[in-house]
Amino acid sequence: MERSGDMGDLFGDGDTEAGTTNSARTAKGSSSGKKKASNVSKKTAQKTAEKPAKSSAKSSAKSDGGSSGRTKDSYSAKDIEVLEGLEPVRHRPGMYIGGTDERALHHLAAEILDNSMDEAVAGHATRIEIELDADYRLTIRDNGRGIPVDPHPKFKDKSALEVILTTLHSGGKFGGDAYATSGGLHGVGLSVVNALAETLTVEVCKDKKLWAQTYERGKPKTKLKDGGAVSNRRGTTITFLPDPQIFGAGARFKPQTLFRMARSKAYLFRGVEIRWSVDPKILKADDDTPETATLHFPGGLGDFLESLLKGRKTLTHTPFAGDATFPNNAGRVEWAVAWPVDEDAFFNSYCNTVPTPLGGTHELGLRGALTKGLRAYGELIKNKQAAKLQAEDVMGGSDIMLSVFIRDPQFQGQTKEKLSTTDAQKLVETSVRDHFDHWLSASPEMATALLEHAIERAEVRLKKRDDKQTKRQSATRRLRLPGKLADCANNTREGTELFIVEGDSAGGSAKQARDRKFQAILPLRGKILNVASATVDKMRANQELTDMIEALGCGIGERFMIDDLRYEKIIIMTDADVDGAHIASLLMTFFYQQMPGLIEEGALYLAMPPLYRLTQGGKTLYARDDVHREKLLESEFKGRGKVEVSRFKGLGEMPPAQLKETTMAPANRTLIRVTVPGTHTDDEKLEAKQTARLVEQLMGKKPELRFNYIQEHARFVEDIDI
Repeated sequence: MERSGDMGDLFGDGDTEAGTTNSARTAKGSSSGKKKASNVSKKTAQKTAEKPAKSSAKSSAKSDGGSSGRTKDSYSAKDIEVLEGLEPVRHRPGMYIGGTDERALHHLAAEILDNSMDEAVAGHATRIEIELDADYRLTIRDNGRGIPVDPHPKFKDKSALEVILTTLHSGGKFGGDAYATSGGLHGVGLSVVNALAETLTVEVCKDKKLWAQTYERGKPKTKLKDGGAVSNRRGTTITFLPDPQIFGAGARFKPQTLFRMARSKAYLFRGVEIRWSVDPKILKADDDTPETATLHFPGGLGDFLESLLKGRKTLTHTPFAGDATFPNNAGRVEWAVAWPVDEDAFFNSYCNTVPTPLGGTHELGLRGALTKGLRAYGELIKNKQAAKLQAEDVMGGSDIMLSVFIRDPQFQGQTKEKLSTTDAQKLVETSVRDHFDHWLSASPEMATALLEHAIERAEVRLKKRDDKQTKRQSATRRLRLPGKLADCANNTREGTELFIVEGDSAGGSAKQARDRKFQAILPLRGKILNVASATVDKMRANQELTDMIEALGCGIGERFMIDDLRYEKIIIMTDADVDGAHIASLLMTFFYQQMPGLIEEGALYLAMPPLYRLTQGGKTLYARDDVHREKLLESEFKGRGKVEVSRFKGLGEMPPAQLKETTMAPANRTLIRVTVPGTHTDDEKLEAKQTARLVEQLMGKKPELRFNYIQEHARFVEDIDI
């Protein structure tokens, strides 16, 4: 992973995080000619730093925010700040929900829904209702036991309800018999939602009486009110509106995302019925989300997998699906696995109904069960090739659903994206292995077809491994490398970088600024061909593209092989202006359409050269753009006399020493990794389709689509660089 250094000494502040940018989104900005490619990356920015840059000799510390310069010399008890109650959540929401982006916003809904699901799994609720109003206010209601409202024994002046809503690490899931298995573990879910909600109202129907209380940004707005007697009603109702101060004024729940979340929960637990409703006013014309729906699936994960496999051919005529109870009442596991011929794969795993997109020990258990089971079957029928099978051979290209319910699961972080309970691996592997062995023996024809398929995948894997062991130097001798490529000295791919720069002038500066040991330079002449609107013959005839393909050595299209890539990182380095952003977008479009595997492997980056140099006496700082320039003038040079501001016309104008210091040296530079949506979850698959559609719309052959896009989005443009 590329890591950006501490840029305080070069750029004057700490606001220099490297980030990820979706290739289509970056293409969007450049195609309209209005925004730089680097600006588009901010939506999914993630910091990746290689190692801290050396601070200046005179600077011994940095103030909060990363500004360069000395902090005050005194440091005493009065400088120690103690955050109380829910203040830490509002101060650092990323620690609790993973950020403040759209994904984090929907994590709030997941936290509340998980609490209701815990009631259902515990056998105390049979129905959950989810309602999204016209003002995007979300209500989640269950018919469970209801949150306790009696005074808390430790805080006698507060109800247990208020303690749960205003105190981190409070709840009924740390121990005892309230819940055998649950998704909520840390006692922060409901309190975090309360802290990050503009308003939150809770209603509890318990012992035939209604109680209600309202909160604003985590603080009680009203006291716990007795709403009187009720009949035929019980459970908890949470209604809340996310705080725009945290998530931004335009943050809204997506009906489609919430509905898929509700549907997945219904599949995960057969004993619950989820009723969904959304105000039709907020449904877009192309949104197929139903206004109302009742979700109940007695067949569990098997039903879900069958719904996804409609019309698709599979290697086995029936999926491998089932469930099992762990020994000693330790929990249970349910699974459904199919091997479609098209190998459009996914692996969706859950623990106590909580999605675990990063996998974990339960996934390792399933992998072990299937791999060892198929190997044993191969030995049984005396197929010696089965011994070389690995998990990726057996499970590659398969569609998998896995759900476990275990006591006291351990996750990595509050967002619970990865299960780390060590016992889960053995429990799952032992339980599933026995069922898999019986499933294989029950249909020898089906089992043999699956075994042959896995062996074929193993042979391909082993061939790739053998090819990968070929040294890069020997591979170079077989390639006709372009003459203008200034290659690096390293003989292996590990640690090497190829900088693709615009123009011979910039290429000359880059060649002098590089580290010859591991950095190679390939200059391109002007803007490359837009491959999204060009024919295959025209693309092959383009000299710039041909040179780039030969330098990379990994082929394009169906012949693309990531293991043949000659460099570990491919870095697009263009001028920090609109023309540079356009060239970068054309290059990313090429990689997205012809070498998508290169982006998926995380090998494509954008360099971030400065646009301005600010000098005053012996002090020199660099600014990335106009906004950063004004920020530095106000913070670093304010009231100190005249500041000389010079704008770089291009990389070729920048002295090699400055280019190395600001853009190419791993210790100081900032790189943006280009990413595309994955295919692990339904949300990622949907986003991947939207990305492909957007690239075609902005970079494709139909100019009217670009024109329509510009018309629809022109009102959002704030700055135009002409």
